[in-house]
Amino acid sequence: MRSSNPVFSRRGFSRDAGHAGFNAQPQAGGPAVGTNPYAAGSPSAEAATNPYATNPYAPQDTLGAPQQTRADVMTIDDVVSRTAMTLGTVVLTAVLAWTLLPVDPANLGKSYGIGIGAAVIALVLSLVQSFKRRPSPAVILAYAAFEGVFLGVISAAVSTYVGGSAVIQAVLGTMAVFAGVLIAYKAGWIRVNRRFYGFVMAATMGFVLLMMANLLFSVFGGGDGLGFRSGGLGILFGVVGVILGACFLALDFKQVEDGVTYGAPREEAWLAAFGLTMTLVWIYLEMLRLVSILQGDD
Repeated sequence: MRSSNPVFSRRGFSRDAGHAGFNAQPQAGGPAVGTNPYAAGSPSAEAATNPYATNPYAPQDTLGAPQQTRADVMTIDDVVSRTAMTLGTVVLTAVLAWTLLPVDPANLGKSYGIGIGAAVIALVLSLVQSFKRRPSPAVILAYAAFEGVFLGVISAAVSTYVGGSAVIQAVLGTMAVFAGVLIAYKAGWIRVNRRFYGFVMAATMGFVLLMMANLLFSVFGGGDGLGFRSGGLGILFGVVGVILGACFLALDFKQVEDGVTYGAPREEAWLAAFGLTMTLVWIYLEMLRLVSILQGDD
C-alpha cells in the first residue's frame, strides 16, 4: 500500500516496503529487526522488504556495504528547517505576487491567467519531484515559488471581491488545523494505521472525483456545475476538504516520525518538507473557499 502523499511513495517512505509504522514498532533497545526500512547492512532476507538495506546513496565501507553515519540520518531539526525554507518561499512569493500582480477588476482574465499558469508549473514540478529517485531541493523550492504565486493571485482576488478578512481568517484557520492535528497526534488521540490510511484514501478519491465532475459540469453547462462550490453544498464540501487535509497532516506526521525513528537518510527531510507544504496548501485553499462562501452569504 502506497503512501497517501506522492512524494512519499518511493523508497523509504513507501508503505509497500513494510514500513509506515502501521505494523512495525521499535522494540526496547532499538527498531525491530526486519522492520526497519532505513537499516544499513549487507544484503540479507531483510533486503527483500527493506529499501534502505542496500541504499545506493549511503556511504560505502571498504567491503561495499552501505553505512550511515549519525550526520547522515534525518532528524526533526532537519525536517523543521527544510519545511521553514519551503513554506517561507511560498509565503514570500505569495506576498510578492499580491503586491506586484494586483488583481485588475477590468482585466480579471489576465490576473487569473497568471495564477493558473503558475499553478500548472507548480503541478508539473511536483510531478517531476515525485518521479525523481532522489529529492531535489532546487525542484522543491521552485515548486514552492510558483505555488506561492498562485496563492498570491487567488488570495488577492478573494481579498478584492470578498474582503481582506477572508484571507486572514483562512491563514489563521490553517494554522489552527496544523496545531490541532499536531497536538492530537502527539497526544495519541489520532492513531495512524492501515485502516486510517485506507479510509483517508477512499474518501479523498471520492472527493476528487466529485470535484472533477463539478468542474466538467461547470465548464460545459455553465454556472457552478453541480453546486459543490457554493451555497450549502459548498460549505459542506469545504468542511470535508479541510478534514481530509487534517487527515493528510496526520499521515505526514507519521511518515516523519517513522523516518526519524528508523534512521532515514538526511536528504529525505526535503521530501518531508515537500509533503507538508502540499498538505498545508490544500488546507489553506479549502479554508479560503469555505470562508469566502460564508462571508459571501452574509
